[in-house]
Amino acid sequence: MPAAERILDFSDAQAHLSLRYEQLVISVDDRGEMTMPLAEIAAIILASPRVTATQPALAGVMRHGGSIIVCDDARQPAGMMLPLSGNSTQTRRMIAQVRASLPTCKRLWKQIVQAKIRSQAAALRAVDRNDGGLPALVSKVRSGDSTNVESWAAQRYWPLLFEDPTFRRRRDASSGGDQNRLLNYGYAVLRAAVGRAICAAGLHPSVGVHHRGRSNPWCLSDDLMEPYRPLIDRAVVELVTEYGNDCPLDGQSKPRLVSVLTDRLTSDGDRRTVFDWITRTASSLARVFLGDEARLYFPDGLYHASDTS
Repeated sequence: MPAAERILDFSDAQAHLSLRYEQLVISVDDRGEMTMPLAEIAAIILASPRVTATQPALAGVMRHGGSIIVCDDARQPAGMMLPLSGNSTQTRRMIAQVRASLPTCKRLWKQIVQAKIRSQAAALRAVDRNDGGLPALVSKVRSGDSTNVESWAAQRYWPLLFEDPTFRRRRDASSGGDQNRLLNYGYAVLRAAVGRAICAAGLHPSVGVHHRGRSNPWCLSDDLMEPYRPLIDRAVVELVTEYGNDCPLDGQSKPRLVSVLTDRLTSDGDRRTVFDWITRTASSLARVFLGDEARLYFPDGLYHASDTS
């Protein structure tokens, strides 16, 4: 990864961060130390409650233009520390995000919906289903998805995915006896990961391109996660195939859903974890806001079922 673009995500491990000669010293569990030049760090994500850091380490990251994202118990960003000097582009990116024109936001939402439909088709193929003609809907998506093709695709997608014409997607199903419990948990994990990547890219997760809501601090996360949702869907299909539609949300199923973020996708000959690709998508969005790129980046592995393992 190029200098000043490293994102360190401490989600699970116990670690201690300190400073030594302008190097970040990372002590992880009982595995000893590793060091990294401060100048290479774009962001540090403190998502694990078992991570500690010294004041000099945090100040050093700030001094070199990096940012610190602190997460809550759900691993969603609770706050950010941004540098007041150095080579940071955080302020410039957030200003560009807030000032993004309506046509730009509509163009981005069109790209997101198209990517989501392609990803849904790949998910259906991956679980040996008919793609339901979803690929043909991609070209019908207009700016801002003004004709609501996303909804048309969903009406075809869900009954095919679970081979159940009566299945209905419900976002409030924290309990009950169907797949919605698993989907909602997996999406919550995904949303947190997207939120962390957005903050690390120097953007604010509450300013969306399509989703709006004064009470929703994760509007941009809800936008950007859409094409990645079918990866969770596939994991849920695998679980209900093994354990039935009433598969419990427990110590066996939860790790399976969380592990989606560490699965690897291939794109342009590069093989990275899902979280790595989400981070790249968020960085791409920042460049679109700045006018440096026209298209939002999503990895090819989202569209080609054979590229995952």
